[in-house]
Amino acid sequence: MMAAELLRPFEFEFFRNGLIVATMAGALCGLVGVYVVLKGMSYIGHGLSHAIFGGFAASTLLGINFLLGAGAWGVASALMINGVTRRRVIRSDAAIGVITTASFALGLALFAFFDGEGGSFDAALFGSILGVGTQDVIAIAVVSVLASTLVFLRYRALLFTTFDPEVAEVSGVNTARMDALLMLVLAGSILATMKILGVTLIAAALVIPPAVARMLTTSFSRMLWMSSLIGACCGFVGMNLSYHLDVQSGPTIVLVAATLFAVVFMGTGPLVRGRRNGLRPAHAR
Repeated sequence: MMAAELLRPFEFEFFRNGLIVATMAGALCGLVGVYVVLKGMSYIGHGLSHAIFGGFAASTLLGINFLLGAGAWGVASALMINGVTRRRVIRSDAAIGVITTASFALGLALFAFFDGEGGSFDAALFGSILGVGTQDVIAIAVVSVLASTLVFLRYRALLFTTFDPEVAEVSGVNTARMDALLMLVLAGSILATMKILGVTLIAAALVIPPAVARMLTTSFSRMLWMSSLIGACCGFVGMNLSYHLDVQSGPTIVLVAATLFAVVFMGTGPLVRGRRNGLRPAHAR
């Protein structure tokens, strides 16, 4: 009887689509999140998710396809943020704050023009399995393949850029291009996972899985696959709990990840504090 109740949501297509997207989204955020965390880009990931919300609102207002409208907005925001972080005119965190909060505020203002769109508004902010369709499954699959391909083909350049960008540039690595590619992948990941996680919670999905993986290993290569696996498991478990508890998908997935973080932290705290040598990039060879 219990098993039948647990399997009941699999009868619905929207849940199956949502479960696939949540699992792939968790794996994707876990993979990209490793670079976000190690490069100290957590604030950028948080800000970019808010910036893309402006594109979501604009595409709704203009009647443009969500992926096209918010996608173009996200790419533009990512390139602007990348340009700002590489200039030293003002502090990067201040400039990023201006770009992302202005875009988020624009999104809120645009939503004020719509009556009866509260559901879409809530789904954009907190995620919802009800709005997930086949198109979203395809989108997250495409972004996941592109992100994995980039990591595989440009693995050493990304590794070098992540740990020592100044030496990497002197050694002939185009760090500007690597940073731009990483920002575009980050924007694509946020765009593809926005419907399931929501704007306000994507940053947590990008940070928590790699943080957990970091506590479990000192190897960069192991951290990549462990973070992806942790993110996928959190997405799968969180999606199922979301249905049975009748809670929005984004908060549930993040709470599952946060609970895992707390358990691992308490279990490995002394071990983590005892090793101060950091990650070992050589293990990734």
